[in-house]
Amino acid sequence: MNRLPEINSEIRDSEVPDLREAVGWARRDRDYPALFGCCTFWAAIRNEKGLLIGFGYVAGTGLEHGYMEDILIHPFYQKQGLGKQLVSALLQEAERTGLEIVTVTFAYDHKDFYRSSGFDSCAGGVWRKSV
Repeated sequence: MNRLPEINSEIRDSEVPDLREAVGWARRDRDYPALFGCCTFWAAIRNEKGLLIGFGYVAGTGLEHGYMEDILIHPFYQKQGLGKQLVSALLQEAERTGLEIVTVTFAYDHKDFYRSSGFDSCAGGVWRKSV
């Protein structure tokens, strides 16, 4: 059973949208595979049948700073430490590739998770296109 994160493993176009849908997020089908060309790197976790059950990525210029996004764990596999493993794998890859800063935006109810994963809370802002 392979439940260890793999960096930059092959992911089919529909797999991340399927996982996004499973966690209750919008599928955003048109983002994939385009996203993989924009990411600095990504991590994937698969179950024993090869189903994508975890995904996250770091984007940026690849220089000094990266932005972690879309930390997803399939609902059937949550609360088993896989999110921690995923974030840890991404941060290890960030360090390996020379990134010195990784930022992440998260819902307030995930604050303890990200703090225990090594992130400090800080002030920031979000701009959204008006609808």
